[in-house]
Amino acid sequence: MSQPLTPVVFAGHVDHGKSTLIGRLLADTGSLPDGRLEEVKASCERRGVDFEPAFLMDAMQAERDQGVTIDAARILLKSRQRHFRIIDAPGHESFLRHMVSGAAEASAAVLVIDAAEGVREQTRRHSMLLGLLGVSRIIIVVNKMDRVSETQRAFDQISAELNSLMSDAGLETEAVIPAIARSGEMVAKREGDKGSILSWWSGPSLLEALEKLPGEPEAIDRPLRMPVQDVLKDADSRIIIGRVESGRLSEGETVLLSPSGQTAKIAKLVSWPDDTATAFGPGEAAGFLTESRHFIDRGEMVTALSAPSREASAFDARLFWLADHPLRAGDGITLRLGTAEAQGEITKIHHISDAGREGKPEDGEVPAGAIADVSVRLRRTLALDDYRDDPKTGRFVLIDKGIICGGGRVSLEGYQDDSAARRAKASHIHYFASTVNRADREERTGHKGGVIWLTGLSGSGKSTLANALELALHRRGWSSTILDGDNLRHGLNADLGFSPDDRTENIRRVGEVAALFAQSGLIAISAFISPYRTDRDQARAAAGEGFHEIHVATSLEVCEMRDPKGLYKKARDGQIKEFTGISAPYEEPDKPELVVDAGSQPIETCVEQLLDYVDRNFRL
Repeated sequence: MSQPLTPVVFAGHVDHGKSTLIGRLLADTGSLPDGRLEEVKASCERRGVDFEPAFLMDAMQAERDQGVTIDAARILLKSRQRHFRIIDAPGHESFLRHMVSGAAEASAAVLVIDAAEGVREQTRRHSMLLGLLGVSRIIIVVNKMDRVSETQRAFDQISAELNSLMSDAGLETEAVIPAIARSGEMVAKREGDKGSILSWWSGPSLLEALEKLPGEPEAIDRPLRMPVQDVLKDADSRIIIGRVESGRLSEGETVLLSPSGQTAKIAKLVSWPDDTATAFGPGEAAGFLTESRHFIDRGEMVTALSAPSREASAFDARLFWLADHPLRAGDGITLRLGTAEAQGEITKIHHISDAGREGKPEDGEVPAGAIADVSVRLRRTLALDDYRDDPKTGRFVLIDKGIICGGGRVSLEGYQDDSAARRAKASHIHYFASTVNRADREERTGHKGGVIWLTGLSGSGKSTLANALELALHRRGWSSTILDGDNLRHGLNADLGFSPDDRTENIRRVGEVAALFAQSGLIAISAFISPYRTDRDQARAAAGEGFHEIHVATSLEVCEMRDPKGLYKKARDGQIKEFTGISAPYEEPDKPELVVDAGSQPIETCVEQLLDYVDRNFRL
């Protein structure tokens, strides 16, 4: 393995010198890209502003104009002993959500304090956030020591207050270090540009403390966890890529993909720029090929087969809320954990604390800046861990319209592992291979088997199209069958309701049944609302390459105008809860194989489109 990067977030109150500190580190360790220093100095000269080491880190022009860090910038720091990924997180309260984003990636933190101002409100809030997000190793730099008299006495007073603060937040302080970032004293070197005023300090410099940080032994000793970031298609190959968060990914091992439940053997590891890797460790970008083809998508978790992650759609959480509006029980949320996203809701608020602010929050409302213990229910199952077992895969952020509005950590204490029962049942069950294979059956029927999955709103025309298509295929002598949502809920799925979990299970069962029909050489025509992309993806995974997603793209207005069963009216009147399109979401397909507009076209035209598609894709 190549040398892993240790992700370290730098946080601190605005104007306490955090970006200056990082700029000094980069310059004095030779970590800057070629020409970067000269480029920034020339830019400052053109703009008529004095050069600041902070400008080496501030990547955005607005930051140079305003003198504050807006977004969480990231850059590589190389010392002689270690490599670090430095995350410069904003200190201003207005940009606190970016600090959460940066801290969520880190395994250690550097908290920067202005010696002249001491511990401020943002210092307390940052320390609480770091603890909440599982960043327990903290180096504290008391910066701008040249701005105080009696430097040793001032440092000792601030150091005592900081150690008490860290203890209250449950954080481990690796070192508290006096420094002068502008001159570089006690940053990467023990002396500054103009000598030393901190000669009394016998402890480590910031760079020395960073190099002494415990590496990733804990992470590498934990079971494998690698969130799938993307799947790259290279000719006939599919390269699964992501970053290893814990454990070790090795060539030739068999891994479990959660929450899909697939197992895959790693045929080859792929690394950049040279392709020589035989294993990847924590913090490393990884790519691999599997021996057989699997349907793997962004959001899956590659885990150790012997110690897989938990799978859950409900859990408790301690979260930090950042949005302008208060958070209440029943509010909908978008949660991102690793590379996976899921819709859900806050089902209960157990406790609220004020995160260092004065005043008591109103009962039942989590105001901006507060920390709360809550219960969460998601609309789909995610692969995750209790934060005490693995802080990397046990922490999350909340998203609102693409902007981070909170973050927190997962607690699974008292919750059942959704995957445990499934794995226990499957451990002694073996796949039966029939002597008559799929090709034999397709030769007999005269066409390929497969699944035509019609998805769309209630009243879009799915069942009408399914019936017309089946009749047309029957007249040709082709073998097909219809799987209709209402029909199956009278039998196979009679035990299921319409909650998000039941909808997911409904589609899972139908997907498996449709795949069996496809294996037998039949064309299974499935007519289901199937509102969630993830559920349809699971049905696609069951059927493999024989799955064909058809979006019956009739608008909500047309569907509601038709309302053949009177369901929209009942939903509008509040008689039906969780009704798709009204009180529950419908997620349109991203890349359907075919789109049929049954709202503006005659049914005959839509059937002709379907038949033409079937001819091109199912005829032998």
